[in-house]
Order: sequence, then C-alpha cells, then structure tokens
Amino acid sequence: MDNAELTARLLDAHGRTYADEAGITLRDKPAPLYRLLVLATLCASRISSRTATAAARELFRAGLRTPRAMAGSSWQERVDALGRAHYVRYDESTSTALGEGSALVLDRWKGDLRRLREEAGRDPASVRELLREVPRIGPVGAEIFCREAQDVWPELRPSLDERARRTAGDLGLPHSPAGLSALVPPEELARLAAALVRVGLAKDGVRDLLGA
Repeated sequence: MDNAELTARLLDAHGRTYADEAGITLRDKPAPLYRLLVLATLCASRISSRTATAAARELFRAGLRTPRAMAGSSWQERVDALGRAHYVRYDESTSTALGEGSALVLDRWKGDLRRLREEAGRDPASVRELLREVPRIGPVGAEIFCREAQDVWPELRPSLDERARRTAGDLGLPHSPAGLSALVPPEELARLAAALVRVGLAKDGVRDLLGA
C-alpha cells in the first residue's frame, strides 16, 4: 500500500475533526472559535476524547455557547452539564476553569478570539503562547486548539502535534510536518491531524488500519 492509498484509507476511516464531533461548525467567527476553546479546555485534561467531546455537546446544549453565556452561568450549572456527559473526575476544577476562562476572553479579547489572533500578529508561536494564558489550556490544549483551528486560520498550518507525527511514523508515513503536508491539500490538514491522533489513541489502531 503506497502513501496515497494509506492516507485515503486513514481519512476515510478516521478523518472526522474533534470540532465536528462536538457539534461545532468551525468558522472564523467569535462563537465557534470560543466553542473550540471550550473543547480544547475539556480535552486538555487526562480524560478520554470521547468523554470530552460529549461534555462539550452538553455544555452547548445547555446554552453555554459564548463566553458571555458561560460567564453568566453558575458553577453548579457547569458541573451538572459536565456530569451528564460523565466528565466526573475533573468536573469541579473544569467548571472553575471554564468560568475563569470565559471572563478572560471577555475582558482581554472582548469575547472574540480573532483579537487574540491579531494580538499575536498571526504568528503561530505567539498564538500558542497567548492561548496558554487561558486557564487549563496549557501546551496540550493550545496544540489541540491549533490543530483544529488551522481549518480557518491558515497561518497555523501545518499543525501536527507530537502524537500525530508519532502515529504517522508508526504507519510508515512521513512523520515531519513538511512530509505530512505533502500528502493532502492544505484544507485537509485538520482532518489528517485528527485522524492520526484518533488512530494513535485507539488500542491496536495502527495495526487495524494497516490490516484493514
């Protein structure tokens, strides 16, 4: 199986972004960008991505889809939404982080993460640095946000974190950002990154894909 065939198989089987799984139609607009930040906050904890995306859907279903709505909710309302998704190990601390993060986004960037992008001068390293100022995001959450946001912020391309690159190497694909970027059109990079992460997280994911 050559790289083109393997990449097509990878995208077909696993190429759903986490934003899509969480019900986020990603656009370069304040509300979907904030919802992506919420998802990155949830995924940054040591908890399964499936539980994290389910928790994001519960928060959004509860109407907490903007920083103003999140800031206006009670700590218990957020805990309850997380609990409905069985996001229970970190529910209390995450509820606090979401409340503090929404306040930061409102105060510093007027509720619009495009202002963060401009403050960073559209420089990927500076975007990551500013994202890490948001409670609970840290380096992991910043990478998750950028991995998905490269769909709408092209300057972040290619965002292929260590896990994605390691899985690519395990599959026998190029495992440098430049090598992986050559496999797909730029607008497919977020899907490729998500697919590699999903395979890397799955038990026997690499073996199953190669043997499919």
